[in-house]
Amino acid sequence: MLAQVMSGAILGVEAYLVRVEVHIANGLPTMNVVGLPESAVREGRERVSAALYNTGYPIPHRRITVNLAPADVRKDGSAFDLPLAAGLLAAMGEVPASSLEGVCMVGELGLDGEVRPVRGVLPLALRCRKACVDVLIVPPGNAREAAIVEGVRVLPAPTLSDMVAHLRGERPLTRAVPVSDEVSVSGVDLDYADVKGQAHAKRALEIAAAGSHNALLIGPPGSGKSMLARRLPGILPPLLPDEAIQITSIYSVAGRLPAGRGLITARPFRAPHHSVSDAGLVGGGSIPRPGEVSLSHLGVLFLDELPEFRRSALEGLRQPLEDGTIHIGRARNALVYPARFMLVAAMNPCPCGFHGAGGARCICHAGQVTRYLGRVSGPLLDRIDLHVEVPALSEQVLTDERPAEPSAHIRERVVAARARQHVRFAGSRTTMNAAMQPREIREHCRVDAAGERLLRAAVQRLGLSARAYHRILRLARTISDLAGEERIASSHLAEAIQYRALDRTRVAATPVG
Repeated sequence: MLAQVMSGAILGVEAYLVRVEVHIANGLPTMNVVGLPESAVREGRERVSAALYNTGYPIPHRRITVNLAPADVRKDGSAFDLPLAAGLLAAMGEVPASSLEGVCMVGELGLDGEVRPVRGVLPLALRCRKACVDVLIVPPGNAREAAIVEGVRVLPAPTLSDMVAHLRGERPLTRAVPVSDEVSVSGVDLDYADVKGQAHAKRALEIAAAGSHNALLIGPPGSGKSMLARRLPGILPPLLPDEAIQITSIYSVAGRLPAGRGLITARPFRAPHHSVSDAGLVGGGSIPRPGEVSLSHLGVLFLDELPEFRRSALEGLRQPLEDGTIHIGRARNALVYPARFMLVAAMNPCPCGFHGAGGARCICHAGQVTRYLGRVSGPLLDRIDLHVEVPALSEQVLTDERPAEPSAHIRERVVAARARQHVRFAGSRTTMNAAMQPREIREHCRVDAAGERLLRAAVQRLGLSARAYHRILRLARTISDLAGEERIASSHLAEAIQYRALDRTRVAATPVG
């Protein structure tokens, strides 16, 4: 007796369909699962056996072979429990084999037959729509995320008994309806009106948000670096529908989407601790998972105390900062995770934190300051567009009760600047100024003779690399967009150049002669 049922698995952040083939034959009582199953898949045999027994369908004492096709791709996770149980029931004649045609299903089974949530259901629903699979049976905890996808009939099955009754036509499952959910993974409720002073830093982060530029905040403890960074999502433009699905898919694959919730509607803000591992930051691991750079896709990755992070982890950021993706190589396959994020980092100016702070006593000598700044490599700093100095606040500023500009006002300017970029890059793969390629820079970042002289002087005095030179031009383009001007003026270039604070510091620290 042979039965087949469709299921799915995850490769990277995309799903592929898996055909679960169940064959019952004469022989010694055993159940073998083939098709490169990982341990969680193999352990599913015990969960399925107990769930079927406790639901009233004991497995026959015969030889059972389960094949997961394609058989040359490794499969992990507990999502194959439900389709394996359905295949066994069809092979046993308990449910009609025809009821499994055009149906895909995933779900983990409890020993009592409860169907529990699994990872990656949203990407699977997208794959089902592409493959013209009409029906997707999922755990109730995954129903909302799957129902986001139009063109697929999503049926939540609370228990194994409910699924059997549906396949027999006795008690059809109720279709899940799309719900406008409000899942937030950021701090959009935080407002810049709460931050006193720091007009220069707020201006820099407004520019960063307008062009999706990377920024580094440098200042003593208590100057407001973390407050400024955590309020950045509140001035970013709202997500487009396609962007929301991309982010939700990543969180679904990573198992970070709250059970029973649907579409993520706010840009993510991730702030990992400096003890995070390389795989935790960029992704990978023995069983590959998206890292923090992917969880912050289309949002903000905030690295506080930047020099305290492992150097190997920080160097792993260089490729995704350039390409917007992270490539994880494995022996059998190569995985690609999306990672187009804004990097916002914060650091002290020296080990004690008070170097250059007015009225504070720094106990670090010049060599300590140089070594501390040297923990962050030049190639990584080259990929950060804005180096922003955040000074300590004076008593006068701290006691000032006048309200600061709210995030809503800043966001209006950011949205207007992004709209200009949308028109500029219409029809191309580039969407924001920070992602412009050299050809696009030549086309959209032309400067006049005065601007060329200013750039040449900056390159000579600061020793800028070609990458830093291009980033200044991208930054000046964003500044002109915020000003509502098509032409890049010398004032825009001058403002962009003054955000290269660490380049100036390195030049000042270079020995003469």
